[in-house]
Amino acid sequence: MNDMQVQLDKLLAEAANCAMIARQATDQAKRELFLRLAEHYNVLAGEVRKAITDSAKS
Repeated sequence: MNDMQVQLDKLLAEAANCAMIARQATDQAKRELFLRLAEHYNVLAGEVRKAITDSAKS
């Protein structure tokens, strides 16, 4: 489970990094791309978080 927590932390860090890049982007297309990437990383993080919770219940 520790490995999953490490992956969760990495995904959350990537999401935060993409969101920061999106906020700083002056180009609309780049802003939208990095916002989509941040959303995608957050979805993945949610799945890993769910897997951690499910495995803790077992």
